[in-house]
Amino acid sequence: MTTANSNIFDRLTQHRGTPTEMLDEMVDHFRDARSPMELFEALKMRIRDKLGLPLVSSENEPSRPEDVERQLEVGLLDACRETGTMLLEDGRIGEGWMYLRPTGDTQLAKDLIAKLEVTEDNYEDMIQVLLHEGIDVARGYQAVLDQQGTCNSITLYEQALANRGKADQQAAARCLLNHLYNDLCELVRGDIARREAPAGDDETLAEMIDKRRWILSDGGYHLDTTHLSSTVKIATVLEDEDSLRKTWELTQYGRRLHHQFQYPGDEPFVDFYPAYTAFYAILLGENVDAGLKVFERKARSVDTVEHGTAAVETYVDLLDRIGRHQQAIDVAIELAPKDLPAQRIVPMLIEIAARLPEQDNEQGWESILAYCQKHNDILGYAAVLHASGTGIS
Repeated sequence: MTTANSNIFDRLTQHRGTPTEMLDEMVDHFRDARSPMELFEALKMRIRDKLGLPLVSSENEPSRPEDVERQLEVGLLDACRETGTMLLEDGRIGEGWMYLRPTGDTQLAKDLIAKLEVTEDNYEDMIQVLLHEGIDVARGYQAVLDQQGTCNSITLYEQALANRGKADQQAAARCLLNHLYNDLCELVRGDIARREAPAGDDETLAEMIDKRRWILSDGGYHLDTTHLSSTVKIATVLEDEDSLRKTWELTQYGRRLHHQFQYPGDEPFVDFYPAYTAFYAILLGENVDAGLKVFERKARSVDTVEHGTAAVETYVDLLDRIGRHQQAIDVAIELAPKDLPAQRIVPMLIEIAARLPEQDNEQGWESILAYCQKHNDILGYAAVLHASGTGIS
């Protein structure tokens, strides 16, 4: 028995007749000793004492009044927060998150983990908490890129992130895009420097390949072409101009590849790089009408039974993202397959209608209400009424 532990027993004994002071003494001891598990149990005992409950719970405890249950829950969450904080401060990531998770305080977890480096020893726990638990997807995904490379990162995105919320998808997609774009720029610069005067520091990827038509003329490539196409596809979730511009530049590189490296995509991107070039150009405000005609033709001609609704969804998404919200609503309603359940499309229509300017939104809500009524979607009709706030009956 250590001297410190021997002393705590003496100090606890001094408070034999004052249980509150005794429990405070024990809590302070475990705080000073940085013993998080024991601290949690001590905090739990203290809140139970405060509420007049036995310090140690039993299986046959009688039911408690609702206000007591509420205070007990708040006290336990506070104990979880303090314990989880101590564990994370000490670099015990998995255990720390286990205690912090019930509190829902993801920002605290993010701030604490931000102070820790990703190392070989904590890598698995870091990826689990940052990426899979969603505490800091960008940092977690960047760690995967740094440690496992592009190929494994793309596989991880497709398996674990493709069906997550847009914010998580965007965080990872931006990391992947910047990683691949920077790698490709560096490789192209190196190629240029070996053959002629080095490219200017301010030259973008598109400028480098446009000024030097000999790049890729021999049928070669600078990095894995499957990684390039996957990144172009994944980056469609991004919305900021810098990311859209970089991805458009990747499509320009892709269009210069030998045809054997220009793999076909799925509708409406069968002609992969030309189609994605038009897609990103529209979002950048370039050749908008001409590009939209391409995707409108696909939306109206691609067989949804054979190829699904991606062509329609892409056209609607483009219209919405460039601010043509009412047209997006009208097209979605017009081209939605007749056998598509209304519940699949109404939530999207509500989101689009919410972006309409106030002076123009009545038409949007009315058209969605009419769609719901036509398809006997009572739940959707009520949801639209609620979202619109118009009280239309």
